[in-house]
Amino acid sequence: MSKRWSIKADWASLEEGSPEERAGFATLGISAYGTWLTAGHDRVLQSVREAPYLSAYHFAEWLAWNWWRLRWEPRKTSDEWELSHAMASIGSGYIWPNIHVVSDGEAVTLVCKPTPERARTPYRYINDAVSVIPAVEFEGEVDQFIGAVLQRLRDRQVPESNLRDIWQSVTEERRDPAMCRLRKLEALLGEDPGEMDEDLLQQFLGQVEATGEAALEEIAANRIPGQDVPNIARLLAMGHEQGIVTDQRDQITLRSHVPRDLGAAWKIGARAAQLLREQEGIAPDAAITDDQLARMYGAPDGILDTPVQPVPRLDLSFSLAEADQHRRVMLRSPWKNSRRFELARLLGDALVHRTHDPMRPATRSDTYRQKVQRAFAAELLSPIEAVKEMLDGDYSMESQQDVAHHFQVYDMTIRTLLVNHDIIDRSELGEAIWNIIENALK
Repeated sequence: MSKRWSIKADWASLEEGSPEERAGFATLGISAYGTWLTAGHDRVLQSVREAPYLSAYHFAEWLAWNWWRLRWEPRKTSDEWELSHAMASIGSGYIWPNIHVVSDGEAVTLVCKPTPERARTPYRYINDAVSVIPAVEFEGEVDQFIGAVLQRLRDRQVPESNLRDIWQSVTEERRDPAMCRLRKLEALLGEDPGEMDEDLLQQFLGQVEATGEAALEEIAANRIPGQDVPNIARLLAMGHEQGIVTDQRDQITLRSHVPRDLGAAWKIGARAAQLLREQEGIAPDAAITDDQLARMYGAPDGILDTPVQPVPRLDLSFSLAEADQHRRVMLRSPWKNSRRFELARLLGDALVHRTHDPMRPATRSDTYRQKVQRAFAAELLSPIEAVKEMLDGDYSMESQQDVAHHFQVYDMTIRTLLVNHDIIDRSELGEAIWNIIENALK
């Protein structure tokens, strides 16, 4: 089977620079699913090329230093995240492609955008593509590429280098289960390896029994670099004191199996929601009422009402296990439509994600688990086939708002459904690059 992505270095001659610079100079091509992400217009040669001259050494060094964050850290809005995930940040005098490397834990997405036309710029990248690579294949190609660069250094009598030292540390950590766990958690928190305050890290890790391992990782992934480390003890106290009591024995179960080989998070979440609507005999164009949603979750009437008391400031919704199969639920938003979406997400998590963790979080992050939740909630509350039929080819903002009102969801939910089913263009979600990887469904 041909590779879904590859990094190809054809070594070239460079007369100046450090020994590593000269040894690692190459035409460097990155391709995914048959598209050269490094393709561009060479102003000097007046032609389009698949790969420009770059430093394979500097690229390998960047990959090695950021390996843990590239492998595990989801999209975040911070300068620190950009430095670790944007190839343009490599610098060192080269014109790097506008490629971001984004993980959700299960897959790594390469988001490639053209670079702008600038006077006297010798190379302009031209491709616009989003390529989703299975995480294991991402690891394998990075391993192979860095190995090839290290071999090139040895061949050119440069046996010792910063790259060799960094990569040796990374490979040793990956073989050590305890260190692997620690580095993964640091990456999810948005920290470089070994750079996080040890006391803060241990304090965070100390709550793992109260939340569960997977839940702790989801909370870590929700943190924006530079902000405070999540206060788990405060979350737990708030949940047990103020959360709404629900009964797992009354929660609906999904009698049909959701095929895991569907792969993409949005497909799994959407399929689970479709099966649930079919199981409950809910008409395709019927909006789910607040009482129906509460009953499905095993929650009391009124859980979706605007709280009488102000809602505590939270970055996530969650449920906590208590005695006798009861759970406490904290919904982040005071607004009805948001609370409906959040409760639907927690329901989807309970139906799809099997775990014995005491906590089930629904966060703002873009991990695989959170994408499944969002896809489930969107399809449960506003099925795409019914949305298409109601719009009947009229995709104006006004029509989308009417459909959103019918299903009691936000306009963005409808717009995102249409984008992710290739019905309207992604530009409808805005001009920002990260709307390419829409975090409401995928």
